[in-house]
Amino acid sequence: MLDVKIFLYMLAGFFWGGLTAPVSIRLAGIYGIIDVPDARKIHKGNMPRGAGIGLWLGYMLMAVLMSDTFPNLGYIATGATVIFLCGYLDDMCSLSPFLRLGLHIGASALVVVPLNLSIPLTVLAVIWLAGVTSAYNLIDGMNGLCISIFIASSMALFMLGRSYPSIYTGAMALGVLCWNFPSAQTFLGDGGSTLLGYLFASHFLTSALPNLNATGFKDVIILMILFGGIPVVDTLTAFTRRIISGKSPFYPDKKHLHHILISLTGSNVLTVSIILSLQVIMLVLGLEYFARLIQ
Repeated sequence: MLDVKIFLYMLAGFFWGGLTAPVSIRLAGIYGIIDVPDARKIHKGNMPRGAGIGLWLGYMLMAVLMSDTFPNLGYIATGATVIFLCGYLDDMCSLSPFLRLGLHIGASALVVVPLNLSIPLTVLAVIWLAGVTSAYNLIDGMNGLCISIFIASSMALFMLGRSYPSIYTGAMALGVLCWNFPSAQTFLGDGGSTLLGYLFASHFLTSALPNLNATGFKDVIILMILFGGIPVVDTLTAFTRRIISGKSPFYPDKKHLHHILISLTGSNVLTVSIILSLQVIMLVLGLEYFARLIQ
């Protein structure tokens, strides 16, 4: 039987995301937040970016209305504001990567420290949260890819612990997806992609880790890899590849998984479908692994 509360959360999120996307397109034109194609990018022609502003405002509204029900929302919303504004400013004028890293770590600590985990687990969680935030930004190189991965991951978190914030943000992302896939009228931009990574990772930590404080370190790492999924695996692979070749791990290239698949398939839709399928497989394995740990 359909849960009316879940339906209303999804409906509200979907319409908010879908209706605020054109507003972000207008703002991108006013403030010159435009993604210009270059040798490292796949798209052709200038594209407005900054669609994440609707997602951020929607999350702020939810945090205000539901703070009594979900106490952690205040911490997540504050950190999400830091993450989004950092990325949004970077979309307009490039910020120092060290400043961005520092802000990402600070915003991650803001969510993790109140969970009262063990010190080793706290350090691991902060690093993972900041890493996932950046990983979603790195995977955002193709229409619909980052958003669809976030939607699937949010649905998995809802199945893990009936996380209503996850179902709402997943529905908001679905509304934005209508403007981003299969043909894009706007991009998330750094503000939007890092925001999605931060929200997913924060929801995972607040939903799962309090139940795993006494669990073995290895098990937590396995869960983080499975739920982090393709963005985390792809980022770790890219960093390793660059270090082995003697380059900076942050050196940009066109050797990410989506670059390889698009060159093989020639299809944006097929590439996104393949990567999304791999993400779903990892999420299912993560849900099963989590269920065994808490039995």
